Formats: sequence, C-alpha cells, structure tokens
Amino acid sequence: MKATGIVRRIDDLGRVVIPKEIRRTMRLRDGDPLEIYTSADGEVVFRKYSALGEMSENAAQVADIMQRLAGCPVLVFDRDHVVAVSGTQKREFHERRISQDLEELMEARRPYQAKDAQSPHLRPVEGLSRTAFACLPILTAGDVTGAVAFLDSADPAKASAPTDLQTSLLSAASQFLGRQLES
Repeated sequence: MKATGIVRRIDDLGRVVIPKEIRRTMRLRDGDPLEIYTSADGEVVFRKYSALGEMSENAAQVADIMQRLAGCPVLVFDRDHVVAVSGTQKREFHERRISQDLEELMEARRPYQAKDAQSPHLRPVEGLSRTAFACLPILTAGDVTGAVAFLDSADPAKASAPTDLQTSLLSAASQFLGRQLES
C-alpha cells in the first residue's frame, strides 16, 4: 500500500472526506459504491466495488460465445477495468484500465462503430495500441456499469467495420449483462 501523507479526521457522523486528488487518480465519482475491508493490523481499506467484476465468470462466458459467433476478439469492461477477454491473450488485457476515450463514451452513453476500415478506431485500453471497431455501453437500471467491445485484428492493416451480426451481438450482450446485474 502506498502512503499519501494526507490525514483526515472522522466527523461526528463517522464520515471521512476522500481528498480530491485521490478521487481523481482513482476515478472515484459521486455515488460510486465502495467496499470496506479491515485487516488484523488495524487497516481500513476502501476499494471501488464493481458489480460486473463480481460476475466476471458470466462476462467471460458471454465474451467466449460472442467471439465464437463473430470471429473476432471481445473485451468486457466495468467502469474502470477489463473484466473479461476472449479471442486474444488474456494477460495482455486483463485488469487493465480503460482509456479516457472509452470512459467518455460510456459517460455519454454512446455506442461506437467504425464507419469503415479507414475511419479512426477507438482505443479502449490505456497503454495498449489495439483498437476496437465497435463498442456499446452496458446499462443497469439506467446507470452505466460497463461496456462490451469487439477488437480489431492485431494487424492494423486488417481493421474493419462491424457487420450486422456483430452489431446485434453487442446489443444482445450489453442487454443481457445489464439485466443480470439488475437481478
């Protein structure tokens, strides 16, 4: 664990203010759920809660089915990280942070589809050059809880645009995962 040097007091209602710098760095937004852990050493740890991360096995199964039907790699994200990967090396993507572009797309609740192979493609993961040619946010009870994306081939010369089947698969996966989180 990394020390920040910031000290805060608990108020009479038991509240602690998380400093703005930490909220910005950790991408904590108003209303984000936090899990609270304690250790035998007396530490209290706050961790962002991800309902989609809790059901990562279901997300991985959905990604596998999508990849088999569409024939291209699939990524499933929560609001911050990759939670499921199919059709490409898992260790390259798993638990990586989402890009600023994907975060903005999710906040705007917009789908992304490349118009053709030459149009700019979305870079969904921070620090990696692989791009996505289609992406759709996952909505749960009206809130954005993540996204599903089809990745381009590892060869940039083979970039593509989504087919009708791929667009339908994205929509079905997004709706299915959203409903699973509601129940």
